Amino acid sequence: MSATAQVAPAQPIPAIGQAYGGGFVTGITRDPVTGKRSLHITAGAAHELVGKWGEYGEKIEGADSFTDSLANTQAMASAGSDLAAKVLALNIDGFTDWAIPARDVQELQYRHFKPTTEENWAGRRDGDNPNSVPIGQLYSEKSPLQTTHTDFQEGGAEAFRDTWYWSSSQRSAHLAFSLDFDDGSQYGIVKDTELRVRPVRSEFLD
Repeated sequence: MSATAQVAPAQPIPAIGQAYGGGFVTGITRDPVTGKRSLHITAGAAHELVGKWGEYGEKIEGADSFTDSLANTQAMASAGSDLAAKVLALNIDGFTDWAIPARDVQELQYRHFKPTTEENWAGRRDGDNPNSVPIGQLYSEKSPLQTTHTDFQEGGAEAFRDTWYWSSSQRSAHLAFSLDFDDGSQYGIVKDTELRVRPVRSEFLD
């Protein structure tokens, strides 16, 4: 049998918003070191949690990735984060590899599932996502628009709330990255603040 014949046919990548893998397809990132692509899946709204990222002033080794949600979350849990431990304990439709989304994974949640019709905040580097596929550009006041996925629109069953959500990406000993799902503002917030989390899981495509 030839090498070509032994290669399995490529499986089609499920569409953004499609129910898949215990949640909803959110987008793709490419690891900046390995170059491998990952497909990210967002859990339903029923699985949101609320809590502190961690302790103010404590730098956690291994929680700095912008793409590896699971590695960040495992590092947080090892350092004593109750919120991270709760996310890691989730079992949704038999999938047990849930995590707090890394910064660039969380950005895809807003880009593709923006709940509101409000203008976006466009004053800093909000929306810049060099690790997404395709590469994410800076938000403008009008882009992205409210999601076309009706369940994720404001008032829908899966909609994000118009408030701040944690990512798992650490900014410093005092801050971690977060995102406001009202207007897309990305900001570092002190770690001992209680914010919401919408878990994700990831699958390698390469």
